[in-house]
Amino acid sequence: MKEEALAAAVPAPIRRLGKIHHVAIVVRSLEASLGLWRDLLGLELEAVTDIPTDRVRIAFLGVGESKVELVEPTDDTTGVARFLASKGEGFHHVCFEVDNLAEALIRLELDGLELIDSAPRRGAEGPVAFIHPRSCQGVLVELIEVPAGPAWRSLGYR
Repeated sequence: MKEEALAAAVPAPIRRLGKIHHVAIVVRSLEASLGLWRDLLGLELEAVTDIPTDRVRIAFLGVGESKVELVEPTDDTTGVARFLASKGEGFHHVCFEVDNLAEALIRLELDGLELIDSAPRRGAEGPVAFIHPRSCQGVLVELIEVPAGPAWRSLGYR
């Protein structure tokens, strides 16, 4: 019964998405946060990457078939920096895999969800797009296309 209530609370289009690719945590310092997530909790560091277009520095740590993404703002004027200033360190978003990101965005918009990105854009690990928290019970949702999907070619991934 409890699971049914939780499932009913999640919008139907979200229930049709693939596995969780990662959960993202906003942090003040990647180095300090790696001391917890990598060194104390034992998650394997996969990559640390600067994303100049989003003005963040990120680290991906593997856990099972998913990842934890640590996100450090590199510019105090960004949305991530404002999030950190107002809410502090902690959960930022959840990312689900989809087979075809452009098709998923069309379907979700037709189903009434408010999109932040109406088309796939470049992300650190593939084409991504975001769904507004207003449509997902206050949770920012990211979608990422599975490797070698149609948006990979159009966005210049190899």
